[in-house]
Amino acid sequence: MSTPIRRALISVSDKSGLVDLGRFLDSQGVEILSTGGSATALKEAGVPVVQVSDHTGFPEIMDGRVKTLQPAIHGGLLAIRGNPDHERAMSDHGISPIDLLVVNLYPFEATVAAGASFETCIENIDIGGPALIRAASKNHAFVTVVVDPGDYPQLMEEMNSDGGSTTEAFRRRLAAKAYGRTGAYDAAISAWFNGVEGETFPDRLVFAGTRKQTMRYGENPHQMAAFYVSGEQRPGVATAEQIQGKELSFNNLNDTDAAFELVAEFEPPAVAIIKHANPCGVAVADSVNEAYSKALACDPVSAFGGIIALNRTLDAATAEEIAKLFAEVIIAPEIDSEARAILAAKKNLRVLVAGALPDSTAPGMTLRSLSGGYLLQGRDNAVTSGELKVVTKRAPTNAEMADLEFAYQICKHVKSNAIVYCKDGATVGVGAGQMSRVDSARIAAWKSADADKAAGATTPRTQGSVVASDAFFPFADGLLATAEAGATAVIQPGGSMRDDEVIAAADEKGLAMVFTGMRHFRH
Repeated sequence: MSTPIRRALISVSDKSGLVDLGRFLDSQGVEILSTGGSATALKEAGVPVVQVSDHTGFPEIMDGRVKTLQPAIHGGLLAIRGNPDHERAMSDHGISPIDLLVVNLYPFEATVAAGASFETCIENIDIGGPALIRAASKNHAFVTVVVDPGDYPQLMEEMNSDGGSTTEAFRRRLAAKAYGRTGAYDAAISAWFNGVEGETFPDRLVFAGTRKQTMRYGENPHQMAAFYVSGEQRPGVATAEQIQGKELSFNNLNDTDAAFELVAEFEPPAVAIIKHANPCGVAVADSVNEAYSKALACDPVSAFGGIIALNRTLDAATAEEIAKLFAEVIIAPEIDSEARAILAAKKNLRVLVAGALPDSTAPGMTLRSLSGGYLLQGRDNAVTSGELKVVTKRAPTNAEMADLEFAYQICKHVKSNAIVYCKDGATVGVGAGQMSRVDSARIAAWKSADADKAAGATTPRTQGSVVASDAFFPFADGLLATAEAGATAVIQPGGSMRDDEVIAAADEKGLAMVFTGMRHFRH
């Protein structure tokens, strides 16, 4: 059913497109009610406006806190057209119907993001706006509600094509969007209040996102997917600028996030190559070009079609090397002009500029859905529980200790059970996602041997390497497997019932071992 628009109420914080909309409505013979800055902007543009206070016969009071919270306004929005009781009430109380509501809310989210004071944030909690939106949305059978300036052109097109009216399908779609906006607004207020009060796990968890992208499919072609952003200003895939390449897929986004979070762990120039959310090569060096070469050498076969992340500006020399490999995505804090020109030749390559690195030590939360619920936990933003504890007769050398700390930082980004072999600031073998820790140790060594063979190496790179394990060795067999591969030092959390057995095995093999006191399962 089409409903003609004869009277509109406009009250907007974001004035984008306001004048054009006002002029269009005036040309359609629509009476416009408005308040405050919206009314001023329309009047200055020559658009006739009736002040809400003149329409209601009641002035704005309490510094504008009360202006639209009036029966004359809400009755006009909520009245069911054609209902005798409602029509009688409107007549008895002088209430005129309102057919179109155009409202966007006080910028609460932006106020909080700017670090405003508690009092300023409170004053930017909109009351009248959400009440109007909810009323109009409930009565969408007769009232059109618009909360996004981006929808003004569609409104005008709808009215032009329907003789100044809107269809029920159009009104219903906008009502659904309007409720989404008020829900997200309340979620932002709730999150802010809980943060102020130091409440990490409130009785009711509310969260919201804004759709950034609808995807062709999810992890697999038969799965639907979309990408939503939370508004958190953490540098990464959600805030990065894509400067070239095809649209990012579900798996691209997931893997790129994993890659960028990993390289952000390191102070020196670092490069990570990710495949299916697991690193297949990570390295630090004096330059990103050298770090890329060392990372690629770990597992060049798996690197094909991978995600490459850097923690420094991508320069021309490194771009030339990366261009030789088929990669899906590159992400870096910055990319210089020469590197951009080089990568532009690979038109399908997705290239993201993040502007900065995420703080790997910053607090935050991660969310995972379950059937019928959610798991909420703090971000894994630490590496060890404090000072490393040497538990073997032999202590690591300085070089071993540097590699051990490097390896353990990587280990927290590898799917459990995780085993990482490292040497000279680079991974030389990665075992991920196995049900048995000893299998992860063997697979990492096996993959390293394959890379050695392909490179024509005469000495296994695991010879003289160090090993990191994301959790304790439940038995000595996993540790012995790393010793067989040639590792000389081990880093692990400790805490097994058989720690003494594992330490004795390390001493027997002449290994140095340190405990971190902090586990890093990653599922």
